[in-house]
Amino acid sequence: MTALWTDTAPPGPPHPEIDAPASADVIVLGGGITGITTALRLQEAGASTILLEAGRLASGVSGQTTAKVTTQHGLKYAELERDHGPRAARHYAVANERALDWIAERVATHAIECGFRRQAAHVYVTGAEARAQLEAEASAACAAGIRATVVDDTPLPFPVAGALRFDDQAEFDPRAYLLALAGQLIAAGGTIHENTRAVQVDEDERLTVKTPGAHVTADHVVVATHVPFLDRSLAFARVSPMRSYLIACRIVGPAPAGMYISADGPTRSLRGAPTADGERLLVGGEGHRTGADAATPERFDRLEAFAREHWDVEAVTHRWSSHDATPLDGLPLVGRTTLRSHRVLMATGFAKWGMTGGTAAAEVLADLVQGRPSATGELFDPFRVSLRALPSVAMENAANGLRLLPRRSRGTVADLAPGEGAIVDHDGERVAAHRRADGSLVAVSPRCTHLGCEVRWNAAETTWDCPCHGSRYAPEGDVRHGPAVHRLESKPLA
Repeated sequence: MTALWTDTAPPGPPHPEIDAPASADVIVLGGGITGITTALRLQEAGASTILLEAGRLASGVSGQTTAKVTTQHGLKYAELERDHGPRAARHYAVANERALDWIAERVATHAIECGFRRQAAHVYVTGAEARAQLEAEASAACAAGIRATVVDDTPLPFPVAGALRFDDQAEFDPRAYLLALAGQLIAAGGTIHENTRAVQVDEDERLTVKTPGAHVTADHVVVATHVPFLDRSLAFARVSPMRSYLIACRIVGPAPAGMYISADGPTRSLRGAPTADGERLLVGGEGHRTGADAATPERFDRLEAFAREHWDVEAVTHRWSSHDATPLDGLPLVGRTTLRSHRVLMATGFAKWGMTGGTAAAEVLADLVQGRPSATGELFDPFRVSLRALPSVAMENAANGLRLLPRRSRGTVADLAPGEGAIVDHDGERVAAHRRADGSLVAVSPRCTHLGCEVRWNAAETTWDCPCHGSRYAPEGDVRHGPAVHRLESKPLA
């Protein structure tokens, strides 16, 4: 379950865990593309910056992406035009084009070796009845100022009913890119601490970020942890947590030129990726809500079957998954965590397009910290009013209310086979139990430490996943993914 980028990019220098009080103008929480880019922009603008990362830099969501650097986000512009109006679609296009240009300029100016290469991006359909969606998207994209063309043929080895093509987009190795940016942040005078999880942010004359090792103070805090762990933002109630799966294949011959994603189901995302020992074909898809739908090894099997159906696959070299937050009204949430606070900022909701989305968010966050107005900031304001989204928000949170109810337990720990996990009864108590491959058992509380929803077993990745807001835990209870910050309580089995 290792991502291609983690396996092939240089490991990067370690940054020490924070163990003493510190202070800066800005504290950035999160070492992915949003956090690192924000910290770098602010440091280069003259603000002293400390970046805190709970694990290792670029090893979370940003290190598990397909890494398409593109303004083509599926059938996005027709949706934005319909739900938010033509002006919103134009601002969204401009924000993502600026992000693409910023990344390209950074790579060129600093000679970053990250496999950055220009490619056309395509959204394709295989059913003739879906071609009208491409025409509508082309019209909306062009109205938003993007050159988009509907084409009949693609380099893919199977027929399509049409594809919408965006030229001069890009792809890269995200981890190599982000580690280079982290090096530039250090060179500019910034500070980075890894393996440092923030658990609380207090607001007083100065802001205080509390970690297990030290308290850190600042004038501004940016929460770029993919999903904000600060519940006062209520961001968890306005996004849906989603998982998707990827494989990297060694194939006979080259991967098709360009980047691709299907608009009709099942979703398939495709691109080539150069490595030191040859190009890989990346195949992604099989998305589902975190915790709420079965995450099984068969999802990887279906991606492999698709790859083998259309290419001569010599081997599947990597399998991994990614986590995404999809906003209920279709726009990222970037800005204030509460209506009253302009000092604690957040960013979330990139809906699987975080390379440009996170970079665009970093520009907004840097502008807000420096007190500069931004049209993109107005568009992404977390407290915008979206009447169209109200039914979705109501349904989402009503469903989460039902997910708080306990499900039927599955027997006892004795019923678990090696590798299995389930909610079981043990000594009159419900526990989340897992039998390891060696036969040993471990059990934890089944209640997510975020808001108490009952976790579910993820058989594809051997984790406990929360179906309400997407927190994920190791079998032993350690937090793998927020918004939770505290581990699941251990339960004795003796």
